[in-house]
Amino acid sequence: MQIDHAFKPSRLRFPALCALLLMTAACGQVKREDIPGLNGELVSRAVNIATDMRAAGKRVWCVPFARNASGIEIRGNADTWWGQAEGKFARGHTPTIGAVMAFSGTSKLPMGHIAVVSKVVSDREILIHHANWHRNQVSLNMSVIDVSPDNDWSRVRVMTNPGSYGSVYQIDGFIWAPQA
Repeated sequence: MQIDHAFKPSRLRFPALCALLLMTAACGQVKREDIPGLNGELVSRAVNIATDMRAAGKRVWCVPFARNASGIEIRGNADTWWGQAEGKFARGHTPTIGAVMAFSGTSKLPMGHIAVVSKVVSDREILIHHANWHRNQVSLNMSVIDVSPDNDWSRVRVMTNPGSYGSVYQIDGFIWAPQA
């Protein structure tokens, strides 16, 4: 394709550039299921189960959703996952794709909360998939920022509405699924 640089109307160049970018954008995209640590089939299955539960009038909870989406087989309330994972699963304070983020049980979250890391945006921001942050809803790719003074992911804020981060929550850490 030859471009005539003598053609001046810039108002036509911009739409042409946008069209060219759109045509080539799909070439470089990575499928979610191709990202190490996040199993797209598990996530899709977890979303489908939650959707079916809501349709049947049942409650959608964070624990079964995270267990189904991550493949980490732990039972019990979210605030028990960190302790139960000890000696069974690798744990730490660095977010990785596919890891379960364990929120501590506190007065704000008496039973804790868990979510699955879907993307590491930067050393201070991740995206998560989780359920029941908004009552009976599944939230995909919700932003979380690390607000801990030592950048150790011990305290975070979750984007509760677009552009708005809520309260500070204490985090126990991240539980990593065994590699297949």
